[in-house]
Amino acid sequence: MKRTNQWVVAVVCLMTLAAGLLAAGMAQDRVLYPVKTGGGRSGPPGRPVVPEWGLLGGVSYENLTVFPVVSRAEASTSGFATLDEALASGDVVVAESGSDIIRRTRDGRPIRYDSGPQVNRLVLVNRGKRPLVLLAGEVVSGGKQDRVIAKDRIVPPGADPLPLDVFCVEHGRWTGASAQFDSSKFMVHPSVREKAAVAQKQDEVWAAVRGGTTADTSATRVGGGGGAAKAAPAAPPVITAEALSSIVTVEAQSESYDKIYNKSRVGKSVDSFAAEVSRRFEKAIAGLKGERVIGVVVAYGGEVAWSDAFASEQLFRVYWPKLLKSYVVEALARPRTQERPAFEEARAFLEPLRGRVNEESEPGVYRWRQTSEGRLAAIELESLAPKNLLLHWVKIRKTS
Repeated sequence: MKRTNQWVVAVVCLMTLAAGLLAAGMAQDRVLYPVKTGGGRSGPPGRPVVPEWGLLGGVSYENLTVFPVVSRAEASTSGFATLDEALASGDVVVAESGSDIIRRTRDGRPIRYDSGPQVNRLVLVNRGKRPLVLLAGEVVSGGKQDRVIAKDRIVPPGADPLPLDVFCVEHGRWTGASAQFDSSKFMVHPSVREKAAVAQKQDEVWAAVRGGTTADTSATRVGGGGGAAKAAPAAPPVITAEALSSIVTVEAQSESYDKIYNKSRVGKSVDSFAAEVSRRFEKAIAGLKGERVIGVVVAYGGEVAWSDAFASEQLFRVYWPKLLKSYVVEALARPRTQERPAFEEARAFLEPLRGRVNEESEPGVYRWRQTSEGRLAAIELESLAPKNLLLHWVKIRKTS
């Protein structure tokens, strides 16, 4: 009997050890790895308090992998308005700059903004009661041409009409029944967004619109995913540069970016691809306790290439549907490969950069900061009122 008991104890110990090893292996895809952004919890003088971020295991489909970024802290962002909701409610007006543009402030005071229409300049009036958040890459439709927002920024309520920097994502049209713009409810894909936010050049933005990805797709990495076996040769992308150019130029009068999402077979591919990634993503984050999903790290094949993170889960959820579709367009324009990125590479992508810094600000409203280090660039949008808050953070592996 004694020997039997010893045998039972030994078996239980072995089972416990095996379960522990299995759990440890599984935890490599679920465990929180604290990453201190912005210099740590207290932050350098003049910087917002930034909580530690964690990273969960990647969710993969085809050649796209997204890693959920999580935080135990939750900032309140309900006091900010987003472009889509503000345009829909009428709290914000975006229009061609021109002598006929007359708007009123919340107190009824008329304001006139006198300037002729310009390709790279619109006028925005925030008539609502909340600060407006603008993200580089958001598209507004209408006016004389569809445009894309050039930079992240915050527009306070009641401010004078804002000269808004934009880039054209529609050629061949310079007419419109209305000078005003509506929300397109989509965002340009990362290659175009990079050219708008970092390169800040109209010709490069348009080249990215017509050419799809600006990444080097002539060769794929071998053995991605932290030492995995050699990857099979990548299949051609679903959206080639030639196909994309054909899509946006299908109507001679208007070469428009929105045709990638609408009025083409590619739009259906984007929708089905995004739906499957979304399904897997929600399954992967189900059951989280004490952590909130506030962003993602994005990889194409074996290359970690992009990250968007927000101050709150609520704000992330507002932007997630159109961000996901933008990542999908980029994936469809890159070679189809089953390579997977290493978890540690995705984790390292959240680390702060220490290179050259370019900063702009509006006192008492926001601070915009871009840090460049080699092929990497990070952009921070910081709210200065009513408290310092890192509202949006994006990191980019530049394609050129």
